[in-house]
Amino acid sequence: MSPRPRRASRTRIRRGTIGALLTTTLAAVSLPLATPATAAAGSANPLAAGVYLVTLAGQPLVTYDGRVDGIPATRPAEGRKLDVGAANAKRYRTHLVDEQAQVAKEVGATVRQHYAVTTNTFSARLTARQLVRLAATKGVTGIAPDRLHHTTDDKNSTDFLGLSGRKGLWASLGGSAKAGRGVVIGDIDTGIWPESASFKAPALKARKPVKKPAEKDRYRPYLDGTTTVMPKADGTKFTGTCQTGDSFTAADCNEKIISARYFADGWVQAFPDFDPDYFSARDGEGHGTHTASTAAGNADVRATVGGTDFGTVSGVAPAAAVAVYKALWQSKDGTQSGGLTSDLVAAIDQATADGVDVINYSLGAQFESDYDDPAQTALRNAAAAGIFVSTAGGNTGPDASSLDNTAPWTTTVAAGTIAPYSGTVTLGNGKSYAGISTSVRRTVGSAPLVRAAAVKADGADATEADVCVKDTLDPARTAGKIVVCDRGTVDRVAKSAEVERAGGIGMVLANLHGESTDGDLHSVPTVHLTGSDATAVRDYAATDNATATLTRGATGSTPYPQVTSFSSRGPSLVGNGDLLKPDITAPGATILAAVAPPGNQGRDFDFYSGTSMAAPHIAGLAALYFSEHPNWSPMSVKSAMMTTASPTKTSDGKNSTDAFAQGSGEVEATDMLRPGLVYDSSERDWLGYLEGSGVDTGTGTRAIDPSDLNYPSIAIGELFGSQTVTRTVTATSAGTYRAKVDLPGIKATVSPSVLRFSHAGQKRTFTVKLKVTTARAGAVDTGSLTWTSGRTTVRSPIVVTPQSIHAPEEIKGTGTHGESTYSVTPATKTLVATARGPVSAPLTRGTLTGNGEADYEAVIPAGTRATQISAHFDVAEGDIAGVVWGRMVNGAPTDLALADPDSDGTVTLTLRQPEAGKIFVALVSVDGSGTGESVIPYTYQVNNVTDAPAATGKVTVTPDHAHATPGTPTDLTAAWSGIPSDARSTAWIEYANGAGTVLTLN
Repeated sequence: MSPRPRRASRTRIRRGTIGALLTTTLAAVSLPLATPATAAAGSANPLAAGVYLVTLAGQPLVTYDGRVDGIPATRPAEGRKLDVGAANAKRYRTHLVDEQAQVAKEVGATVRQHYAVTTNTFSARLTARQLVRLAATKGVTGIAPDRLHHTTDDKNSTDFLGLSGRKGLWASLGGSAKAGRGVVIGDIDTGIWPESASFKAPALKARKPVKKPAEKDRYRPYLDGTTTVMPKADGTKFTGTCQTGDSFTAADCNEKIISARYFADGWVQAFPDFDPDYFSARDGEGHGTHTASTAAGNADVRATVGGTDFGTVSGVAPAAAVAVYKALWQSKDGTQSGGLTSDLVAAIDQATADGVDVINYSLGAQFESDYDDPAQTALRNAAAAGIFVSTAGGNTGPDASSLDNTAPWTTTVAAGTIAPYSGTVTLGNGKSYAGISTSVRRTVGSAPLVRAAAVKADGADATEADVCVKDTLDPARTAGKIVVCDRGTVDRVAKSAEVERAGGIGMVLANLHGESTDGDLHSVPTVHLTGSDATAVRDYAATDNATATLTRGATGSTPYPQVTSFSSRGPSLVGNGDLLKPDITAPGATILAAVAPPGNQGRDFDFYSGTSMAAPHIAGLAALYFSEHPNWSPMSVKSAMMTTASPTKTSDGKNSTDAFAQGSGEVEATDMLRPGLVYDSSERDWLGYLEGSGVDTGTGTRAIDPSDLNYPSIAIGELFGSQTVTRTVTATSAGTYRAKVDLPGIKATVSPSVLRFSHAGQKRTFTVKLKVTTARAGAVDTGSLTWTSGRTTVRSPIVVTPQSIHAPEEIKGTGTHGESTYSVTPATKTLVATARGPVSAPLTRGTLTGNGEADYEAVIPAGTRATQISAHFDVAEGDIAGVVWGRMVNGAPTDLALADPDSDGTVTLTLRQPEAGKIFVALVSVDGSGTGESVIPYTYQVNNVTDAPAATGKVTVTPDHAHATPGTPTDLTAAWSGIPSDARSTAWIEYANGAGTVLTLN
């Protein structure tokens, strides 16, 4: 699978400038820019104003090393957890809060929320003027908009993972009653339904401390006033509380749900008219209940839905405790849902302070989050505090580069299938088609089979009827029939509800575009089909006298586990291809677990699908690991899971090699506790990785090549000729390991190729040199490195992309005519260069007065090769100007970023191969005198380079076709003529595989 065009490497920007604070670094973004539209100078409600999270340079509690005079370090020792109640922690927290308040006061802002445990950050509502002033404030290291996040939505997954049964993993751990004992999983989600049988447990009681409690009471949680205390397997204590609220009292917590909190400050202020399902930790939607019960629900709970007995369900770590952090919200009418970064950071901060061992994070943003996004930074410091973080990869597959939560300190989880609930559609012509069904429990039909539009109500739109929108079907025409409903527009279960309302006796749900098939609990018996099977049934249903029969089960077998089509894919654009994501695959399709009845038609259990369902499987497995090895690092646990995983399957039953879909493969619960070797990393390694990725951490940590992060996989986004990567492994037992690399078209040399360990804990370092031989340039090449010792294998996936050329991202020239010679280094024997453009769009001229703002909204056409937006300011001494910009989504700007002028007063944003769409741009001035009388003239221009012929001027490149020696520099000359002298022109010089150089003129 070919990746999308890679982002340019992040560039270092000088500290203290607006540009240095970008949440999304300009040089690293594939965002749309556009030609200017109408300016809205002096708008009464400037679009750039909003809630932002401002991060300061000081270390948060979990990483603070004592550099403030008079306040000792609060960073916990290796293998220990943070104690936020300690005197030094309280002192340092006060210091950070005071510092945050002072910074906000300096720009006239009011702090809405303070964060100090996992990140030194505050949130505040800021105008564009305040943004620019903060960006110039010493000690401010990051400014990010308060983004919206959403949930990412063997027939028994615990059976499939090999947990249950006489020879299952639970049995080897002492039974389900001990599986995960002494471990706390923090679930950041939509809350919990405490009455569910999956969380039934004795009430919390007060108890007096005893030196040596009985074995059965060793990890039993208890009350100390209103605080829940639970001794843990790692020797520390969890401290939480049961926060009361709407339909939620302290009595709703117990020895399973040991703490429950909710976080809504940001959400309520952003949506003041919000009418929540429950303004408390209670779950009205069901997502949080599903994820919590999947990770740590009780064992062997009987699941009966609508009179149908689906057997028993169990959490992955049934003896683990659950701490609830509700930060995702849904309105009573269902029109508003999600969570804001500010509330999520607050939840992460509190979970870390409480002392959870594992965080389940089944949610994501609309676009891939940057490594220095406030929530990702908070998760990084949570991981630095010893917390394992399991994150959902996203549900926007199978598109390439559709992942979120791709930071190396989290475990990014893809969704895989388990043994399917199946049903069969048998047509009147004798042909049968097998699909997914949880609702066909007995035979339906034979009965007439119709397309939905054929039985639509009078006056109903045929297109809406085909997708079975509410009230579009005619009961007189539908009664007694099996209806084919197309997927799309409305919820899948809403379609069967419409068929039931109109008197239909069954439904065939037909995918039109190869989407996933899902085992929803429908109102009428339903079989879900996709691909050519769905097309065949739809076509037959349109014929005269068509009939069909629905039956339970299917002949033949569907290979599993497969990565679902909805599961988001890599490569990670933020990682530039130098870090393989997702990390691993876990069950995430048609997962039966507890839910909240109000949001699930009164059901106590339901089938959900999504990477949100896959992530809690990994969270639960991490809890099992910590129960056995309480002092292992989160990255060692992740490594153990990844290197013992097995390949998922393709639709024809073969082993998949698609690393961007499956990561290292499907988790193998029974093997993960015996990894042999682990690849560990810590905060200093992650900081070095960030520095090497172009993120200025402000810590002075030495940068490393991102491909050299000590990770359980190997990825090189640009393998040009050859590259050597370094890894260090730690033995979990004695043994002699021998290396083998399987990577087509690449010569691999492992040195040393034999590693000997005499005891557990020993470390050995090795290198892997990868040299391109016959691998095709620009095409992703996948394989593996496997260390073997007896029956123990330690497998790491390898993903590399050989590149065709090294060329500068940008070259510059001046004058109406001229030329510039520059060097490129091809990786192939043939060098092709094509000039496109130049483009010089008309200038927009304007003036900013005082603390002014001019807003622009524009459109970028599809097929644009390069876009360059320029804003030139004539700024007087003491005044400040800058640009705030970001995507337009549903008419509103999102992911706003900041940029400041260069020494000539010009802001230049250069984007290579941007996507079509809209963008918001605000030109902002700050009056340094405070009189409001400053005047800053500006010009604004956007150049979009497409394949269209140049309207003004000419650009050529020579030679445009030449034989070359791979790896040897070659000179090219770009020449231009007829270029306007009073405005900027932009051209694009394109090479093989879509690579290119931007030519900026004047």
